[in-house]
Amino acid sequence: QVQLVESGGGLVQAGGSLRLSCAASGRTFSRYDMAWFRQAPGKEREFVAFINWSGGSTYYQDSVKGRFTISRDNAKEMVYLQMNSLKPEDTAVYYCAADRSRGTRYDSTSNYPYWGQGTQVTVSS
Repeated sequence: QVQLVESGGGLVQAGGSLRLSCAASGRTFSRYDMAWFRQAPGKEREFVAFINWSGGSTYYQDSVKGRFTISRDNAKEMVYLQMNSLKPEDTAVYYCAADRSRGTRYDSTSNYPYWGQGTQVTVSS
């Protein structure tokens, strides 16, 4: 089992940057695939980015490609989401998620049994 705690959210102007962090606790963190999702008010939770257990594979939602970068440090048990060129439509609560089943639906919330509590990101225009 793994516990996840997100941090790094805040208020930023459009065009600015933020770096989200997800701290994981558990002796087998390096075995987990990790992802970031987000949920805006009144909307369903949506996939943002994925990184596999080794860091060798990453996937992104089309709207964030070229602006967001997911990375991980297995030694520190950390996952990061670097967000650049932020837009007001990026405003949401951002969640870190973990899975060790090697599920193929990396962009589906149902693939992930472990979730953090979320961190708010607000982008002003």
